[in-house]
Amino acid sequence: MTSRNTTQNSLNSQKKLLRKNALRVPRFLRVMVVIVFAFVAVIDAQVQRPVFRSGTELVLVNVVVRDKAGTVVRNLTRDDFIVTEDDKPQVVTSFDFEELDKAAAEAAAPGIDVAQTILPQRPAARASDAQPVQAAPKVDMRGRRLIVLFFDLSSMQPEELQRAVTSAHEYVEQKLSPVDMIAVASFSTSLRVDQDFTADKEALTAAIDAFGDANGQGFDAADSSDDASDNGNAFSADDTEFSIFNTDRRLDALQSLADALSGIQQKKSVIYFSSGMSQQGSDNQVQLRRTIDRANRANVSLYAADMRGLQAAPPGGDATQGSRRGTGAFSGAAVASQVSRMAASQDTLTSIAEDTGGRAFFDANTFTQVFQRVVADTSAYYILGYSSTNPAEDGRFRRIRVRLKRADLKLEYRSGYYAGRDFAHSSKEDKEQQLQDQLVSDLSSTDISAYVSTAYFRLADNRYYIPISVVMPGYQVPLAKTIDVLGLVRDDQKRPVGRIRDTVRLAGDGADAIRKKTVQYETGMEMPPGKFHLKIVVRENGDGTFGSYETDIVVPDLKKDQIKLSSIVVGTQLQAVAKKNDRNPLSRDGRELVPNVTRVVSSGQHLYFYYELYDPARTPMPKVLTSIAFFRGRVRVFETPLVESTTLSGPEVTARNAAVFQFDVPAASLPPGLYTCQINVIDDTAGTFAFPRVQLLVRK
Repeated sequence: MTSRNTTQNSLNSQKKLLRKNALRVPRFLRVMVVIVFAFVAVIDAQVQRPVFRSGTELVLVNVVVRDKAGTVVRNLTRDDFIVTEDDKPQVVTSFDFEELDKAAAEAAAPGIDVAQTILPQRPAARASDAQPVQAAPKVDMRGRRLIVLFFDLSSMQPEELQRAVTSAHEYVEQKLSPVDMIAVASFSTSLRVDQDFTADKEALTAAIDAFGDANGQGFDAADSSDDASDNGNAFSADDTEFSIFNTDRRLDALQSLADALSGIQQKKSVIYFSSGMSQQGSDNQVQLRRTIDRANRANVSLYAADMRGLQAAPPGGDATQGSRRGTGAFSGAAVASQVSRMAASQDTLTSIAEDTGGRAFFDANTFTQVFQRVVADTSAYYILGYSSTNPAEDGRFRRIRVRLKRADLKLEYRSGYYAGRDFAHSSKEDKEQQLQDQLVSDLSSTDISAYVSTAYFRLADNRYYIPISVVMPGYQVPLAKTIDVLGLVRDDQKRPVGRIRDTVRLAGDGADAIRKKTVQYETGMEMPPGKFHLKIVVRENGDGTFGSYETDIVVPDLKKDQIKLSSIVVGTQLQAVAKKNDRNPLSRDGRELVPNVTRVVSSGQHLYFYYELYDPARTPMPKVLTSIAFFRGRVRVFETPLVESTTLSGPEVTARNAAVFQFDVPAASLPPGLYTCQINVIDDTAGTFAFPRVQLLVRK
């Protein structure tokens, strides 16, 4: 959803009292674990993360062999190939050559019922009812070109969706060959299978026509009294809630689709119609690599088509936005910013396409080349299968190498896969090494849905406190009594600047109680301004499953800003703490504000906003005015009374030169829906202002 700047004209007045904090503690500060009691909500937007298990199974390698001219080489036999795994020879037990161009055409290719191969059309009713996706049954689709048309309704505007519909129609009506089997899937707030694999033109036309009048239905990511007690109606969001405001939910859908297609040994091509996939600051970068790995293991190639078509960047902006102010339209800065945003929205599409053996297609108003590429890539290829001679379930990456006895040919194949892991038989040292391996691995496990959020608050000119929240849905860890947490923060030169290592003991009345909670781990550290990279690995010690989250942390140098504002932290609970922490701004008077990582709240909760303004002007005293406005579209639904601060009370706040604000807004005053929250901050003495925005979703 696009944020729109709205200036508030009316302000009321009220004085804000501040709190005291003076003690100094070491750099690596205390840790708090919060187990949030909650109901498990019924989630319409759920895309369940499947739990992947690798046991004794056939490892499939899709190989394209070309000569020096780029022509596909045919007539090779099993004995011509040499396959090694970690430099150890493997016996090829399965061998096949798919040559669709010469496949016998059938007068009428019947539809194939793959209801058990593609994901169910509806998610589980409750997060606690969701079960890991079972291995897809083996389906023989030899001699078929398998294409999935995947429409991302959450990102496309109506005219962009119409382009996708038109290009799909052109292929089905004009280019569909007797060997083609096509399925149609879509994603808005959930993954749907609109048409199973079939070669029936009428069925495909009807499925595609259904999108003709569809509109985007997803949530696009946006830019980004004090002593009231929690009311007990805490909300436990499942893993889908954490992905509403970033791209992880779309990656989840692609990953689930690849897992479901894994039962078909032949190559599958997914044509992904979308309008870009921008990675936000809250995205899990591990999830992108995990999605690519799952697609590779399932012999799925992704072909990304940007339906925005041929793009132009006029200096003053297009008709979707208001007139620009300042000199950016004349200096080139506005165009550079537009080009940068466009490139950022295409980078993820490029990664998921090229790393799975597909291609990404941008800046074109016709998309016949997408289908032409799919046909060319699936015309002729070899499928090699072997059972690994390495029985160890250590979770390590196993590198595959395929060679031919002829040295003049070029081979195209995936580089390897990750083995499964056996936790029960691991020693203490092995378990610790497993954590370390996950931390340094480019493709860490995501069997547990772990989520991380950070913020920043200034302690001194060059020191900031960074609170870190790690959240896991309780239904994914019901058997564990403890959870291990390992994290590492590196600077832009990859030097470690902070480390997290802890074992958390879960308190609860059995597995059923934990299922209905969200486990939230709180920690923090002090850091200087700069750009850093954070990776967190968690492991539940019931059966040893892992989760991981990887993201960037940008700590701004506020000395360069006219108005120096901290992060905006949104929470729904104030948690009692046994030990005082004077360095954590979220901890005051024996209670600590627990950040809401999802930004999804129920209507029965309190909604807390916390932020700080540094170095307000004094002539002779500061005067800071602030309020929060809640918008649905362009309509202002609710606004808090103004808070006015004219003094800085408390020695530690005076030393930091900060005005501190915390709002308590009953969520019941907001009708359920998606909101853009505009925080209005005005330094009246200096004549400066800021209007940062955050999004949140209110559910019944």
